[in-house]
Amino acid sequence: MSGHSKWSTIKHKKAKTDSARAAEFQKFSRELIVAAKLGGPDPAGNFRLRTAIEKAKAAGLPNDNIKRAIDKGAGKNNTDNYEELIYEGYAAGGVAVVVEAMTDNKNRTAGDVRSFFTKFNGNLGETGCVGWMFDRKGCITFPKTVDYDALFEAAINLDAEDILDEDDVYKVITSVPNLQSVTEGLEKEGFKSETAEFVRIPQNTIEVTDEKTATNILRLLSRLEEHDDVQNVYMNCDISDELMEKLDY
Repeated sequence: MSGHSKWSTIKHKKAKTDSARAAEFQKFSRELIVAAKLGGPDPAGNFRLRTAIEKAKAAGLPNDNIKRAIDKGAGKNNTDNYEELIYEGYAAGGVAVVVEAMTDNKNRTAGDVRSFFTKFNGNLGETGCVGWMFDRKGCITFPKTVDYDALFEAAINLDAEDILDEDDVYKVITSVPNLQSVTEGLEKEGFKSETAEFVRIPQNTIEVTDEKTATNILRLLSRLEEHDDVQNVYMNCDISDELMEKLDY
């Protein structure tokens, strides 16, 4: 899981500007709209919506914005029609990249994503070109204030696949079908999660040691993450902390 986690760490180290925060809020709102549209506006019966609400609240999205997005998804005063799309390609150095997007204009989004890849010495590929390099999993995060041994035992009993100690959180990894049952089972055992979501975990990672290549990769990923239509970006590279300190991206 190092590829995904490394990028998460990189993002958290970067200062959030007001514009970046606004873009982040827009992403949460879109997820809420689509979740409510697909599964209904009641979070008690819509796991995707419930987890989207929890994640949005944790990031500071105001309650009024959350309610407005859910109402839109339920069809109240909503003229937006978002599609969920996947883009795949290679960043500099042959690093695999998967981009998850949510857009009301796929031609605009595809054009923007392609231009980012080209600008930073990568190339956008065909659907399926790198997706097979990533395993689709459920990921539930918990603060390190919880008892690791107790969490481990409870998670394994609920058929979780793995428990990882990474950075400032514990991550419980599940199969895609088991994400909801494991999340809810751990909640019943008294473990309150910070997030519960589907992720893409690289099967193998590429170690990047060249400064120019690393800079191009990080600039590409930064531009993708800043785009309003992009929800998530996954890569299969590993850049050391020592090299990160040298880079200006």
